[in-house]
Amino acid sequence: MLNQLQDELKKAVKSKDRASMTGLRNIIGKLKTSQIDKGEPLTKDETLKILKSASKQLKESVEQYQKGDRDDLAEKELFELSLLEKYLPEQLSEVEIRKIIIKTIQTSGAESMQDMGRVMGILMKELADSADGRLVQQIVQKELS
Repeated sequence: MLNQLQDELKKAVKSKDRASMTGLRNIIGKLKTSQIDKGEPLTKDETLKILKSASKQLKESVEQYQKGDRDDLAEKELFELSLLEKYLPEQLSEVEIRKIIIKTIQTSGAESMQDMGRVMGILMKELADSADGRLVQQIVQKELS
């Protein structure tokens, strides 16, 4: 995946796309830093974990910038997020997540908020790559209350 990102960076440099160059350099920098810390090439799972973490940080930054009326900075972060999301697994829609949650609640026999930990454990094993944990938690809370 790192090679793929570096190829994208080369294309951005050739086309003089400054926004893409900056975003891709940030992403590549995070991956290379982790690879150096580890002392060996990253596995695909490790790379995805780093990209997800970066995605989460970018989303939080966008929220903060928008709250602070800094739309210019929010747009930069959103652009970098759009570059990053090309390399992440497809995310399920809220409707699809809700269906899976309802099915899991029914099959696990969960009845109240006390069962939330057990339900979340089952769900996050199943949805780890395809759904935001915060969204899953919100939907589980609504369904169990």
